Amino acid sequence: MRLRILDKYIFKEVTMTFVFSICAFSAVFIGSGTLFKIAKYITDYGASLQAVVKIFIFGLPGVVIWTFPMSMLLATLLTFGRLSSNSEITAMKSCGISFSRIAMPAIVMGIMVSLAAMAFNEYVVPWANTAYRNVLYYEIEGNTGMKSQDHIILKEINGDKIQRLAYARRYEADIQQLQGITLQEFGTDGKVKTVENADYAEWNGNIWTMHSGVIYDISEEEGKSEHMVRFKTQVLPISANPTQIVREQKELEEMTMKELREQINVLKTQYVDTNKLEAELYQRVTVPMASLVFALVGVPLGLQPTRNSSSAGFAISVIIIFVYYALMTMGNALARSGVVAPMLAVWLPNLIGLAAGAYLVRRASR
Repeated sequence: MRLRILDKYIFKEVTMTFVFSICAFSAVFIGSGTLFKIAKYITDYGASLQAVVKIFIFGLPGVVIWTFPMSMLLATLLTFGRLSSNSEITAMKSCGISFSRIAMPAIVMGIMVSLAAMAFNEYVVPWANTAYRNVLYYEIEGNTGMKSQDHIILKEINGDKIQRLAYARRYEADIQQLQGITLQEFGTDGKVKTVENADYAEWNGNIWTMHSGVIYDISEEEGKSEHMVRFKTQVLPISANPTQIVREQKELEEMTMKELREQINVLKTQYVDTNKLEAELYQRVTVPMASLVFALVGVPLGLQPTRNSSSAGFAISVIIIFVYYALMTMGNALARSGVVAPMLAVWLPNLIGLAAGAYLVRRASR
């Protein structure tokens, strides 16, 4: 019973500080970034109050997700720093409670926050980013024309099975033309039946017409081509018009992890460099998992003797956060450039943090 009460006490203290830290860090990011952008939209585009409110609300999830790890670090540092300075940790140990048992509520909370942040990053942030872009592009900037884009991907799905997959290397908005086209038709068994390649396709107001292409009929044996037919013109069986095509394309921050994986798989079939997408995919896991890493680091560091635990905890958290995000930026750059494998480069800060946390926890347990 005593341990259960102690768990609740520590968990409550960490939670309260964690919530406060999220509000504090979010306020800093909003004040230094979001509000500045809003002021620019008002002065440059004359954004309405309704559009500004939407921008503010839809921009919050993208800001909050970055505050989870740093808030977890500050919460553990401040909570255990206060417990240590008030000799409460000493009292707990004198009652025979081990350090690992004292730290367990914070570690468990770190796991819970990591899982919650991962779900938040998967289901809320991409949707909010898409809504943010639509408000900015159509309501504030007032853009009605379509813009050129690279790597256009279109899918037609019936139920849970894909029927048709189209890829275009680039869409030129000025001439309404898709360039470097590959079209795959799938059978009921989910295997590719035909593949069509074309130099480009033009929109004539009703349909897309491909030019200078080849049709391959794929045999069921080892995916080899049975027949090949060349054509000068061929209708591209896509019902989407240029406006729909451009609006269906998403930026990296608007995609879920599932959509990122699908995008990577499609681009790899076209021999397109996917390092940038892979780095983004792995970062969707590493950033939320940093909450657990920071909990492991923050608990033993919070036990360091100091006269002013609050100011010391804040100073330590700033240093650790700076080092972590510097490593994360470096790893992201290495991943996108292809110098290091994306998975290893993006996971590097967390691996270093886990090693440091394990060492500190082991030393504090002695």
